[in-house]
Amino acid sequence: MNKKYRRAIIAGNWKMNMTPTEVRDYAAELKPLIPKEKLCDIVLCAPAVTIPAAVRAFRATRVAIGGQNMHYEASGAYTGEISADMLVAAGAKYTIIGHSERRAYYGETDADVNKKLHAALAAGLRPIVCVGETLDQRETGAACSLINYQLSMALYGLDATTVRRVTIAYEPIWAIGTGRAATAEDAEEVCRDIRIFLRSNFGARSARAVSILYGGSMKPANAAELLACPDIDGGLIGGASLKAGEFGQIIAAAQETARMQREEDEAE
Repeated sequence: MNKKYRRAIIAGNWKMNMTPTEVRDYAAELKPLIPKEKLCDIVLCAPAVTIPAAVRAFRATRVAIGGQNMHYEASGAYTGEISADMLVAAGAKYTIIGHSERRAYYGETDADVNKKLHAALAAGLRPIVCVGETLDQRETGAACSLINYQLSMALYGLDATTVRRVTIAYEPIWAIGTGRAATAEDAEEVCRDIRIFLRSNFGARSARAVSILYGGSMKPANAAELLACPDIDGGLIGGASLKAGEFGQIIAAAQETARMQREEDEAE
């Protein structure tokens, strides 16, 4: 991470897990593990029905609550959907957009991602936009071009100022839920390419300001190594975020990495 230019973010994605009662118990376990020094932002993206419970449980802390999905329309005949304004009213500050599971299971397209992104920004949410490749795409050498296309579609219509409100999450699809993580070198290579894309399309200042998260099986055992990479600014954590102790360890790794970097910057 590079804390000199952007915020480190550790974001948990609970997916379809956690009841309101479980959220309360989880919060009781996690809150003592949250460092007092604010060297990284902490986000928990909860199922829509548990967002109010999560907001209540973490009200006295610096943990922000986010949604996992949203519709691009403000209202209408979209049974089962939730709008950006509804997320805001429930207390959400962030939302995930374009997660690979939404794309694979529900047919979400790059055009949908773009419309959702604009709706989220208009409502004042901080969007976490997911991009990533399958194993076949990686092995055929198409990963970089595919991710550049996903980014160009997702960020279409944004200017150099607005893009700074967006967080990008690189999720190698082949590493999600498999326990198989990309090496730190592999992850940094792709995140660096994302930074180059941002620089080419939005300028150097905006590229430096956008946080890029790694979203492929980050866990306590590999968090420090991944977070030490200059273009990896945090993590979008799946399975490990469901266990308060493990999530707390990842937060601690981010805090320590940021602290070490701050000391290095001060020594220069």
